Amino acid sequence: MPWLELSLTVRAEQQPRVEEALDDLGALSITLQDADAETPDEQAIFEPGVGELPLWPTITLNALFEAETDRRGLGEALGDLLPWLEPDQMLFRDVADEDWERAWMDQFKPMPFGRRLWIYPWNIEPPVDEDIVVVRLDPGLAFGSGTHPTTALCLAWLDSLDLQGKSVMDFGCGSGILAIAALKLGAAGAVGVDNDPQALIASADNAERNEVADRLTVYLPEDLIAEPADVFIANILAGPLGELAPTFAAAAKPGAPFAISGILHGQEEELLARYAEWFEDLRVDTQEDWVRISGRRAGTR
Repeated sequence: MPWLELSLTVRAEQQPRVEEALDDLGALSITLQDADAETPDEQAIFEPGVGELPLWPTITLNALFEAETDRRGLGEALGDLLPWLEPDQMLFRDVADEDWERAWMDQFKPMPFGRRLWIYPWNIEPPVDEDIVVVRLDPGLAFGSGTHPTTALCLAWLDSLDLQGKSVMDFGCGSGILAIAALKLGAAGAVGVDNDPQALIASADNAERNEVADRLTVYLPEDLIAEPADVFIANILAGPLGELAPTFAAAAKPGAPFAISGILHGQEEELLARYAEWFEDLRVDTQEDWVRISGRRAGTR
């Protein structure tokens, strides 16, 4: 079934009113993206801090309508609701039902991380090979597929550890890719934490598809009930990473390996100083413009 997509580019402060207007006019779905995506001004936003909804300075809202929706009538109605809206801020296009999935499949190919770990999309059958560990992801609700440098840094770090029989906590779990990778690499159990309920659904769904659902538990931050973990990992943003350092320290056993990412080059020094209060043997690894800090929880087991 085809759809009609209307794209509007507005300033961040205009976004709530525009989204309300689109909803009033019958939009079936509304998604937000950085208007400067794939330009030098692109700004990355991963998992926000608890209770936060960070937005880009300029936002593109993509709204889907039934294919037979009258474009001219829709444009005129928006003009009535949003008198400041200019015609050149509106872009209509027809969208085939399968376009989103084909685009995802075209971009997402099998990817290796470290010595053993591979991420495979569901449309490609992995080889039968006892020397590799495969995590399979479906587009659906996935927030994180390994294609971003921060996820890649975290996956490679997990692959470098001996996780056999260990417990792992993945804070900001998104698609669950890190927790699931840890389980496939031998962890006995994993806890995924995210402030987005949809991310918890995605994590649980992907765990089921990878046959590790019985070893993954997911929580909203305010509902977290878990013992300190043998291994701790968080792939969020530098701001929340700084704020949550004491929480992360309490969530990791003494001596536990830990890694944090979602850090842009230049943000690591402040975080190194912050984390030195609770963690030791700190080191920095980079990929493109992104940083991973790793080490271990201070103290002995």
